[in-house]
Amino acid sequence: MIRISQLKLNIRHTEADLRTKICRLLCIREDMLISYARKKQSLDARKKPQLFYVYTIDVLVKNEKDIKKRLKRQKSANILFQPEIKRYSLNASGLKPPAHRPVIIGTGPAGLFCGYELARLGYRPILLERGASVEERKKDVEKFWASGDLNPESNVQFGEGGAGTFSDGKLNTLVNDPHGRNDRILSIFVENGAPEEILYQSKPHIGTDILAEVVQNMRKYIISRGGEVRFHSKVTDLVITREEGGGKLSALKVYGNKETESNTEVLEAEIAVLAVGHSARDTFSMLKDHKIPMEAKSFAVGVRMEHPQEMINLAQYGVSHDPDLPAAAYKLTANLPEGKGVYTFCMCPGGYVVNASSEEGRLAVNGMSYHARDGLNANSAVVVTVSPNPDSNNGYDPLYGMEFQRRLEEAAYRVGGGKIPVQLFGDFQKNRPSKGPGEINPQMKGGYTWGNVRAVFPEELAKAIEEGVLSFGKRLKGYSRPDAVVSGVESRTSSPVRILRDASFQSTVKGLYPCGEGAGYAGGITSAAIDGLKVAQAIAEEYHPF
Repeated sequence: MIRISQLKLNIRHTEADLRTKICRLLCIREDMLISYARKKQSLDARKKPQLFYVYTIDVLVKNEKDIKKRLKRQKSANILFQPEIKRYSLNASGLKPPAHRPVIIGTGPAGLFCGYELARLGYRPILLERGASVEERKKDVEKFWASGDLNPESNVQFGEGGAGTFSDGKLNTLVNDPHGRNDRILSIFVENGAPEEILYQSKPHIGTDILAEVVQNMRKYIISRGGEVRFHSKVTDLVITREEGGGKLSALKVYGNKETESNTEVLEAEIAVLAVGHSARDTFSMLKDHKIPMEAKSFAVGVRMEHPQEMINLAQYGVSHDPDLPAAAYKLTANLPEGKGVYTFCMCPGGYVVNASSEEGRLAVNGMSYHARDGLNANSAVVVTVSPNPDSNNGYDPLYGMEFQRRLEEAAYRVGGGKIPVQLFGDFQKNRPSKGPGEINPQMKGGYTWGNVRAVFPEELAKAIEEGVLSFGKRLKGYSRPDAVVSGVESRTSSPVRILRDASFQSTVKGLYPCGEGAGYAGGITSAAIDGLKVAQAIAEEYHPF
């Protein structure tokens, strides 16, 4: 195999153009080209409006040995002759026989991918999900957006697929995993219905519409391999056999999955993966009561900003609309004089701002795109980092950040009267309520009302958001326009808690495996899924399949 990197073509190139370019670079006739496969595709907009796709291509050719000899003499920096191919492989090597099937608490990316791999290896895992199946959950969410009638256990945060199901479905990650787990995750997505181009795109995304189908197919696979997925099954307590150093897990108390007199089952388990997601606040409180070691961690809060997608396209591509180009994205950061950092997060091209609340009397927003990303507006969170705050009486309260989030969400609920509060950026600067839109109409899922979003925040945070947006406007034309739409509160960027674990991925309570974003070890769909594979590997290296 021969690998070609930095192969550049105009965005309107055809497949024939790509074949011709490959053959020209390798100095071969087209009949010598057996096959080729894209390994990476990125967009080069440095010379906008002239735009190019840049590829890394793996090629199979006839007479490969002779061609390699000739190319080596030419010493091309963009051609590799033995490319390193990282293939992640997870095998069941553990010898300890488990007394019970492993249990996975939560079916977000971490829990779902952990369960998928354990099911493949024959562990027959039991997955417990406090919320509904994705089919039922979609109905609950649509009802909430239409009527404001919140189901606290089945919403944008809770249910099969986790919070990422109602998002843009972005699969790029900054995690550098040398073992090839990222490729394994993308291949599992494709095996279960995601488009093949995510395997090579530099910034792959699925979209909430396709992601929901993928999640269903992954569940069906787990069940086909002897696993079990139980919905409306909320873990309310742990049964721990106390020992020196922490103890060990012996059972879980599960509410709602059995028709018993108390509707609570005691499920015996010595292996439980704690993949509860970043919004499982009642679970965090229960763990604190059990003195499970946790610590407060930094997180970020802020607002959602909406701009016309055509404005973002023009800024990034040099053209406002082109059918051959995807909706443009952006990523912006600013370091303010006071030392605070402001940055954009979870940018959704052609997307919607959604009501992502999960608790009565509290309101949170998020961003979402469908696969086509064909909405009128682009939206992104503009957030400020919040660090843990020491409590003078108790040291660092591990749930400090959780309570801080709740206070902001209560304020947002009050300002909006239960609906998403919305404000023009010009009015946000002047700390006055908005009465209606400028040239940009909000694109939202869920009811919204015009008001004063700035009133949600402590002035220190509000000032940082304002200064960050003004800074972004100097780099992306139109970003700080007075009629840009601001909504809030964006409070669920990541978990405010880290549940401590050792080198074996276990808590001080043996058998309890904190995992994923909710446990503080990931931030996004792909990194959470990677952590799920790490925990699956830790279990497979210690225990024999059930």
